[in-house]
Amino acid sequence: MIKKATIQIIILVSLIQTFSYAQRPGASYCGPHTISQPIILNGVHDTTISELSIHNPNGNCISLSNCNNVTITKCNLGPSQGNGIDLYNCNNITITDCRMDSVATGVYALHSHAISVKYIDVKNVIGPFPRGQMVQFDSVMGAGNQIDYNVLENISGQSYPEDAISVYMSHGSVLDPIEVIGNWIRGGGPSTSGGGIMVGDNGGSCIYVSDNLLVNPGQYGIAISSGTYIQILNNKIYAKQQSFTNVGLYVWNQYTSACSSNTASGNQINWTDHTGASNPYWDNGNCGTVNGWSTNSYDITIDSTILPVNILLNCNAASSNTIKDDIEKDIKIFPNPAQENFIIETSLTGKENTILVYGIEGKELIHQQLTNNRTQIDISSLTSGIYFIKFISGNTVQVKKLIKK
Repeated sequence: MIKKATIQIIILVSLIQTFSYAQRPGASYCGPHTISQPIILNGVHDTTISELSIHNPNGNCISLSNCNNVTITKCNLGPSQGNGIDLYNCNNITITDCRMDSVATGVYALHSHAISVKYIDVKNVIGPFPRGQMVQFDSVMGAGNQIDYNVLENISGQSYPEDAISVYMSHGSVLDPIEVIGNWIRGGGPSTSGGGIMVGDNGGSCIYVSDNLLVNPGQYGIAISSGTYIQILNNKIYAKQQSFTNVGLYVWNQYTSACSSNTASGNQINWTDHTGASNPYWDNGNCGTVNGWSTNSYDITIDSTILPVNILLNCNAASSNTIKDDIEKDIKIFPNPAQENFIIETSLTGKENTILVYGIEGKELIHQQLTNNRTQIDISSLTSGIYFIKFISGNTVQVKKLIKK
């Protein structure tokens, strides 16, 4: 069995982003850490939890309730009988550059808003069900919700994962959908219901899933099980034959909630089911027309080598304490919203930098080479609305949203 509301909104852009996988996502910080007892906070705001090492044989490592404006960074969490980080009714929580090992779930966010989980490493989620995720959003709402550039490694016999990433009953916004971008996921099973990235689970809307790499993630690769205005774009999915493998990508409404206006486009899949047959993708037909479905491809060149042999941070390596450049800190676009023009400012030098502007329908409208670190881009010819800015510097690509007044 495969396991596993509705908002009237305008359709989201179907722009296929491309990112460089040359640089490993995930955590960069190895230490030092200060050993700490488990942290339980209620009603705390405007604080940072940093550089702590926490394990908890009886529960969660870090628990936040009714908190806002909290950053959790550079922490080493687990082993834990509970979750690495557990959030309830929280707002504007940033989790970044943390490592977790042998936790029930890495990050679990319930009834929360503006939750950003980026650049974390998780090794071996152990459940049991309903836990067993690297990250799960449960009834997470609004803008500012991100699950981006994280790394998960589940080792058979040491883990019992369900869905590596689960977006359950959660709604993004039209201008700022829930992001699931650039994650590396390897290892899943033997659960016959769990898999890689599950979105629209029991409803949901405005979710953007792109440029993720999945290798042997479980029973399925990426799935839409309900929901509206969900986009699954430009992911690579591989699985060998195992006793629990079923399908690489599927769209199937399993609930009474609406399922429509979704897109699955440009995904490359090589998936072998438990019988030994190729089963890259499946549309059950009860979610209306899935935009872009014909552009998904069965690709035999997709194999386990889409991920390197070692995907977790190696803190024994001499270079592992060097924190990687965060391109998001190296590119600024302002003002935003803009009127007649905007300025792009970057600290990246010595490369041929290019700026592309796309409309909401994915059409390229502006293509301009950048000759210095601060360039004004004329958008006076564009009508008011939503646009996407793609910045290209060598092999690195970053996509940002721009609103023109």
